[in-house]
Amino acid sequence: MRGVETRIQEIRHRIFREVARMAYHTEWPVDKRIEELPYKIIPGEVGNYRNDVFLERAIVGERLRLAMGLPCRSAAEHAPLSDNIEAADRPETYYTPPLINVIKFACNGCHEKRLIVTEGCQGCLAHPCEEVCPKDAVHLDRHTGMSHIDQEKCIRCGRCADVCAYNAIIVQERPCAAACGVNAIGTDANGKAHIDEEKCVSCGMCLVNCPFGAIADKSQIFQVIRAIQSGERVYAAVAPAFVGQFGAKVTPGKLRAAMKQLGFADVFEVAIGADLCAAQEAEDFIREVPEEIPFMGTSCCPAWSVMAKKQFPDYAKCISMALTPMTLTARLIKHQHTNAKVVFIGPCAAKKLEAMRRTVRSEVDFVLTFEEMAGIFDAKHVELEQLEEDPCGVNNASSDGRNFAVSGGVAQAVVDVIQSKYPGREVKVASAEGLQECRKLMAAAAAGKYNGYLLEGMACPGGCVAGAGTMQPIKKSQAAVNLYARQADHKLAHETEHIKELDKLVE
Repeated sequence: MRGVETRIQEIRHRIFREVARMAYHTEWPVDKRIEELPYKIIPGEVGNYRNDVFLERAIVGERLRLAMGLPCRSAAEHAPLSDNIEAADRPETYYTPPLINVIKFACNGCHEKRLIVTEGCQGCLAHPCEEVCPKDAVHLDRHTGMSHIDQEKCIRCGRCADVCAYNAIIVQERPCAAACGVNAIGTDANGKAHIDEEKCVSCGMCLVNCPFGAIADKSQIFQVIRAIQSGERVYAAVAPAFVGQFGAKVTPGKLRAAMKQLGFADVFEVAIGADLCAAQEAEDFIREVPEEIPFMGTSCCPAWSVMAKKQFPDYAKCISMALTPMTLTARLIKHQHTNAKVVFIGPCAAKKLEAMRRTVRSEVDFVLTFEEMAGIFDAKHVELEQLEEDPCGVNNASSDGRNFAVSGGVAQAVVDVIQSKYPGREVKVASAEGLQECRKLMAAAAAGKYNGYLLEGMACPGGCVAGAGTMQPIKKSQAAVNLYARQADHKLAHETEHIKELDKLVE
């Protein structure tokens, strides 16, 4: 849960900080340092988080490898942590699948789904749980006076839980699987969670919902730092959801100053790319719906668009082909700055997947989450709130572009452009948050319910502000983004000064 500092978040912060420190201290032999780090992060002879200190260190070791972009290994592999460590020391290293990994020996092996009678059961006379069970799996235990569920007969329909007057029957699901909106998480032969890579769209919701911290994605912290150290001109493209992520008092000007202190050449708000994306999607909608396609889905959320195309291939052409804000911003940066390298810094694990695509690689060189970026600031002891505002100010993005970060903001930006440029043109909108709801939205659209509509899909409930790489409560982030958006000099996306560059960027 974002905004709650748990033991898992504490470990993740330490991992990211130490990987960043390892990249900065070039005098440290990386192969030797990574072998030492589990003992630094988990000191002593007694486990702090689990019963076994050696297990804790083994899990930290795999997390370190993943944070350096290296493959996750099984418990059966006995190679040192530094195995193939030289692969991490190449700035051009891209993510290699799988992006999101289950560290099997960290997994609790939770039940996929089961119903449990708790001590809240009163053994009531009505006993409706027994009456509604379609498989005769619920019976009153005369010795304990409580209901008992025969797990062999139970089909996990949940009807008994629905009718219990005391809420004494709970439906217990594996948290990572319950959070997965595409049903990509199952169970392997050893009872551990297993991710079906064919179904997975790398939204990262399993990652932030596993209470055991057994799921982690790969990072490019090490590669970004080494690229800056090598003399590359590295530009930061910061997603609209950044507001408040690094502290309530960290203004855009302070963030820009902090990034420059780390060696970034400059900082761009991806909200300017959102403006361009909204303008492009508005024109595409006017031209294509309903003449060429029955409806159009927005393009900016990669997990939503990949899910829609995978599960509804007959309607793949109905998902906008407009370039995403991340890609448009990267193209704009490279159009203006020769030999630039671009690192997208945002809330999203799926953006790492998007950057792996052949058509995007030449534009986006690295992807980091806000949480990973916080580890870099921590490693260099950058006190963001204490910094002076950067005098260059911020990019001139629109209110609508900045609101791309919250659910409903993308569709609203497109609608606002259409209504401004094509007065009288009605645009019907349907939207969904969370991949399970997104699937329902697409199923209804495929059935003809949303002909002529603009569909907005957001893989994370709440929008990008709820992405796997965010750090503060979702409602707080939504409020902060809305406030920042209202401070923009103009409201509509197509009023941006960069709109004149759009034709060149989409060639």
